[in-house]
Amino acid sequence: MKHFSKAMFVGVTIGMLTLAAPQLQAATPKDQLVIGTSLAQVLSLDPQQATEPKALEILANLYDRLVATTTDGKIVPQLAESWTDDGKSLTLKLRDATFASGNPVTANDVVFSLTRLMKLNQSGSSYFKRIGYSTETVANQIHAVDAKTVRIDLTDKVTAEGLLYRLALGVSSVVDSVEVQKHVANDDSGNAWLRTHSAGSGPFTLNKWTPNEIVILDANKAYVGGAPKMRRVIIRHVPESQVERLMLDRGDIDIGNALSKSDLETFETKSNFVIQRVPTGGFYVLAMNAGNQYLANPKVREAIAYGIDYKGIEKTIMGPYGRARNIPVPENFEYALPNPDWHLDVAKAKQLLADAGFKDGFSLTLKTISQTPRIDLATAIQASLGQIGIKVEIQQGNGSEIIAAHRARNFDLLLPQTSALMPNVLGSMDDFANNPDNRLEANNAGNFAWRSAWDIPGLTALAEKTSVEPDAKKRAELYTQMQQMFVDLKPALLPLFERFEPLVLSARVKGYLGHPNQMTRLENVTKADAE
Repeated sequence: MKHFSKAMFVGVTIGMLTLAAPQLQAATPKDQLVIGTSLAQVLSLDPQQATEPKALEILANLYDRLVATTTDGKIVPQLAESWTDDGKSLTLKLRDATFASGNPVTANDVVFSLTRLMKLNQSGSSYFKRIGYSTETVANQIHAVDAKTVRIDLTDKVTAEGLLYRLALGVSSVVDSVEVQKHVANDDSGNAWLRTHSAGSGPFTLNKWTPNEIVILDANKAYVGGAPKMRRVIIRHVPESQVERLMLDRGDIDIGNALSKSDLETFETKSNFVIQRVPTGGFYVLAMNAGNQYLANPKVREAIAYGIDYKGIEKTIMGPYGRARNIPVPENFEYALPNPDWHLDVAKAKQLLADAGFKDGFSLTLKTISQTPRIDLATAIQASLGQIGIKVEIQQGNGSEIIAAHRARNFDLLLPQTSALMPNVLGSMDDFANNPDNRLEANNAGNFAWRSAWDIPGLTALAEKTSVEPDAKKRAELYTQMQQMFVDLKPALLPLFERFEPLVLSARVKGYLGHPNQMTRLENVTKADAE
């Protein structure tokens, strides 16, 4: 059964603008791809642990999953060459493949990997917890039928399609169980070793990772799909936009994706570069901690929604990074509702604060990762909310600091970002509409709404009902209800901008197409000779 619009996950909105000026000076080797980005959020390269966007493209190339998604949201085979759904379970047949170690990929490796995901109990496991899998039950739900056949039992909270989309996620990567188990220490499932090593069957292997400095991937010449065209991929930590712009101009890097709006615009007249604007189906979000005495009040949250100059920020700061949107469903998705009437209205926002009992305002802190465009976005929000009487202090930090604070509910306001689990209303709202247990002791740090202490039993129940509704007409009605309920609750997770990933590529680079979920594969990327 199909629960999504095939149309529009990436489709027409990938703006590939070929643009006019000569490339300068140096040139990277033809057999090496060099990417400049911010590695601030790369905290681990254990695929069952890492969920941060910049880590995902690395993992997408070190590991294969049972299935993958195309840039327009279709499920396609990867390690599984075929699968069948009997309504009670999903049975997948594996192709002949080997890990970089030379060990064969077997059904036991699949069972080990998915069981390991639940055992580690990191944030990525929440994708499966929400649909009825757990550390206690997973051993009885995933079966190695034979060396090349895996059966995964469906729960009453998921369809086969919903499960397939989760199996395409980075956290569902299949690891070499034989190799990983050699490196288990203190019952850590090999986590300490796998954070800085690779044990996959993907087109590349991990040569080196120095946090906040560099990642080097080497081609896996024995890859089942054929040796990658690039001998090596080098990912450099270049968080400063102006530095990255200069490196692109000099030819020191082939791809840049941490550029500010103004620096990116300088490439619009340079014919030796191409710009991609990749829609993610996700959002830049203002997370409000509903455990805060002020933010627990829906009127305060509504005042904040009316206290932000979305259009002004879109024009001056976000540009290619974001489009103003306050429902967590991209406006071109099928069944997406029109935007609510939230816009900068200082008088209305002040009245809502007065109605909530805070006519004199109050002070909050806003935490953000030091990364484009979030630093400038935080400053703009600070200025906007200052107009309605909310004094905001900005606290910048690196990825580990801010992500840890988010997961520990240790914040007032915070600027995270999301992606879409599936290319439909349910998939894009997944982070915003699920919080089955809001208790602090539940310690469900992998759950986006839990991190904001936002208790939403009605919306959670509606999302669960929608996820298993087989009738397309009824499901469309439920999609509408979910979005409207979200708006009516005055969300503690306020979508600010539909999120895009703008990339600048040297025109030498061929075959690179950014993936909406940051799962961009690199084995077929080539480079022309330098002029």
